[in-house]
Amino acid sequence: MNYLKYLVEEIHTTVMATTDSNDLPITCAIDVMDYDDNGLYFLTAKGKDTMSCVAVSLRGKVKEIGSEPLERLFKKNSYMYEIYPTEQSRKALTVFCIYDANGEWFDLSKKPIERADFSIGNSKIINQQ
Repeated sequence: MNYLKYLVEEIHTTVMATTDSNDLPITCAIDVMDYDDNGLYFLTAKGKDTMSCVAVSLRGKVKEIGSEPLERLFKKNSYMYEIYPTEQSRKALTVFCIYDANGEWFDLSKKPIERADFSIGNSKIINQQ
């Protein structure tokens, strides 16, 4: 299978992650445009996502909390019962929690772009406007 061709022609829009100058992860939505023997070519708007959607970015601590919350999460997201219909199939799942996080909200469909900062847990808002 040509995985790069599939990425370009079937998936096309995805999220890419790099690290900043402090080795913290940074993600961005990208449009994968082409590939060749030298690499994969993609586009993204400088700053954030495309101009027709809402983007939310979170940076914080993550911890694995195991399978205990699975039943609660499945009840809130009932389509998961179709994907993982048996207790045996759910054994492959584990739950993670992002906490003490900073977030950014961007509504790129509005003019001017709507932007807001928020926090979760004990984290303080960094980029107050």
